[in-house]
Amino acid sequence: MNLNDVPENFPRITIPAVVTGVQPKIGVRGIDGRYVVGQTEEERYERWDICEDLAQQLLQVAQKDETGHPGQAREKTLRRLRISVSQKGWCSEDELDWLIGRLAALLQG
Repeated sequence: MNLNDVPENFPRITIPAVVTGVQPKIGVRGIDGRYVVGQTEEERYERWDICEDLAQQLLQVAQKDETGHPGQAREKTLRRLRISVSQKGWCSEDELDWLIGRLAALLQG
């Protein structure tokens, strides 16, 4: 695992804290004796790895769709894939934006 493999444009997930009560609170997690706000670099890498793998798998689906519908705009193929992936709940909306952009780049070769 190389944390530097994650592209800069891959989204960072922020974890908003919603904590009730009168006293002020900070939403953090304790990891290895430290307080962490949001996503660790390892968690971000894991999410990127999942999304990159999904983009590679969807590349074949998109290519098959384009072959089956000659003359169809690429945007239509990407829109249909976006809807399908969105319904599965595999990734966040920000990750889905990145995924579709990555897929578009892969399709351009």
